[in-house]
Amino acid sequence: MGDVTHASETSSAVAAGRLPPWRRVHVVGIGGAGMSGIARIMAAQGVAVSGSDAKDSRRLQALRAVGVDARVGHDADLVQGIDALVVSTAIPETNVERVAARQARIPELSRAEALAAIMSGSRGVAVAGTHGKTTTTSMLTVALQQCGADPSFAIGSEIHESGSNAHLGTGDLFVVEADESDGAFLHLAPVAAIVTNLEPDHLDHWGTFEAIEEAFLEFARGIGGRGGFLVSCIDDPGSARLVERARAAGVDVRTYGVSESADFRLVDSSVGPTGWSFGAVRGGQRLGTVTLQVPGRHNALNAMAAFACGLGLGFDAADLRRGLEGFSGTRRRFDFKGQADGVRVYDDYAHHPTEIEATLRAAREVVGEGRLIVAFQAHHYYRTAMFVAEFGAALGLADDVVVLEVFAPGEQAIPGASGQTMAAHVPLSPEHVVFEPSWSAVAAHLASRAQSGDMIMTLGAGDVHLIAGEALDLLRQRQGAA
Repeated sequence: MGDVTHASETSSAVAAGRLPPWRRVHVVGIGGAGMSGIARIMAAQGVAVSGSDAKDSRRLQALRAVGVDARVGHDADLVQGIDALVVSTAIPETNVERVAARQARIPELSRAEALAAIMSGSRGVAVAGTHGKTTTTSMLTVALQQCGADPSFAIGSEIHESGSNAHLGTGDLFVVEADESDGAFLHLAPVAAIVTNLEPDHLDHWGTFEAIEEAFLEFARGIGGRGGFLVSCIDDPGSARLVERARAAGVDVRTYGVSESADFRLVDSSVGPTGWSFGAVRGGQRLGTVTLQVPGRHNALNAMAAFACGLGLGFDAADLRRGLEGFSGTRRRFDFKGQADGVRVYDDYAHHPTEIEATLRAAREVVGEGRLIVAFQAHHYYRTAMFVAEFGAALGLADDVVVLEVFAPGEQAIPGASGQTMAAHVPLSPEHVVFEPSWSAVAAHLASRAQSGDMIMTLGAGDVHLIAGEALDLLRQRQGAA
């Protein structure tokens, strides 16, 4: 096996800010958004990376193109000769590769520990929060690139501009989407961070919202202890509480929002043909106008967060504005899939009531006089049980809704936490709401309800995005038959 670093030694090396001398690393669950990014950067750092996943995917194909040995299926033989095993949170203890690595005394790292390792030696910039992390991280990355920086980045989805979710840059900055779902963000050591908002979610891990709030305060204190700064939204009640507590703990906090108390204020906002336009003001000084290519009030706030953070890092306001204005989005965030028979088809990752409401309000700006037809698949029984009424209310912003059964592989069902119960909470007349338990029937529902000028949108964190392509194919067939 060579000189194998044991797990405790690996953790100590990461904490000391240096990458262990890994020659070969194997990544279990390599097709996931976070894991594929880690694999890509490790490969760029000169590590021989292999990995496995349950099924082939676009991400595995992209990794193979950069020299990663990405396999379909799990096999104990794949861990032979490796120095470390990186494991996704979705992989059970009984996985054959994990078992074989334990027997061989090969150190196992979580996604968070691996991410901390590849960031060692860089100035970390972390984007955290319940919603908007992926888009805000992507906006900040593109804005910094416009400023002439070449930051490393690891993001939960692919940026349209680069087509990638990770990159090893030549600069000293490392921009990362910081995931709070399992406490992973507490393993990072950024010198600057953004918190977009703070709401109850991932209670399967945290138990209570109060525990989440304490974790974010710990995250903020760590930044303060490193002499860094935190950018946080003052308009959101949860992050506003964090601002108050972090400032009391001595953290340098810069706030943003439409509130008059914000350090960075959005003023004179308007909706244009491509997205929102807003003026940026700091301390009464106008810093220019930003006109976005992505729709929605929430994206205007995300852009202001990136702008404030970029200024805090010392970059030029005009360059940052140009970068934000050039940002065209990320995969599965208001992602345009195509148009046929006069109907536009989009897909979005929204899987929390707040996210659905923001996405559908943005969709209303885009669809104009047309109708909005939505398919939604909830993710996790616990989240569905917590928010079933709120999900229904948010989906009521559409004109027609198709609700799928909950996507919760391996979880035990919770009574009442079902797609059928959710559909009953959608405040539309019965002819405009369908609970459809059959996956194969959903695309036909969407296409049959859509007419020229309308918009179809699929929503959810599972594989509901595949239905967008099926609906688009049906619309093309209808167009060809006309």
